[in-house]
Amino acid sequence: MAPAPLDAPDFDAADAFVWHVDPDRLTPVPQVNRVDLSLLIGVNRSRDTLLANTTQFAQGLPANNALLWGARGMGKSSLVKAIHAEVLARGNSLKIVELQREDLPSVARLLNLLRASKHRFVLFCDDLSFSHDDQHYKSLKAVLDGGIEGRPDNVVFYATSNRRHLMPRDMIENERSSAINPSEAVEEKVSLSDRFGLWLGFHPCTQDEYLDMIRGYCAAYGVQIADDDMRAEAIEWQATRGSRSGRVAWQYFTDLAGRKGVKI
Repeated sequence: MAPAPLDAPDFDAADAFVWHVDPDRLTPVPQVNRVDLSLLIGVNRSRDTLLANTTQFAQGLPANNALLWGARGMGKSSLVKAIHAEVLARGNSLKIVELQREDLPSVARLLNLLRASKHRFVLFCDDLSFSHDDQHYKSLKAVLDGGIEGRPDNVVFYATSNRRHLMPRDMIENERSSAINPSEAVEEKVSLSDRFGLWLGFHPCTQDEYLDMIRGYCAAYGVQIADDDMRAEAIEWQATRGSRSGRVAWQYFTDLAGRKGVKI
């Protein structure tokens, strides 16, 4: 026999939760791993748009689901977590629940738990994408549109992805070339991204933005280094990795702080 459904957790115990299955449970997260919103450089437009949307939602006003897509390492998931902290700091009540992509088939059960609560929730799925023969996208529609019940009024869905349409481009092209009706073959899957009201694009940063990120980290954590030395080291660091992004900036800063004996 299947186990009885678990009771809803005490949502007043924390502001962040992680959804697990087998058995279904929401685990509170006392300390969320995130950076301050002011330290996210080069994403001003996305920051302002997402902050306004999230604030509206926290205040009980209409808000859109959001897809943050684009270049890897440019702060998509960091922005979602930083926005949540900023909304809380402004005196609003808002919970964030992280959902793993592989647990999407259980999302209807999760929504039933959240629907019954008086709180408002950002349901967050990081690094969302779908591969060949992946049927998880069908479960996602319950979050974006809902069935006859509709998406709960107290839930909004934020996802990050490296892909604008949540699936590999070659998958779209293969289905178009082999289908009897090419447009219908991919319509169901491609239209999934159209169900997000907000599309926020993240693009590779410039060298100046990359260096400004590191300067911001140094100022925030009290790491002292001559700007010329930092510039030379940081450029060499990103050259050895073949990419330049917010993640690479943080990795260089982590190394720098360690060498300077500063805890972060």
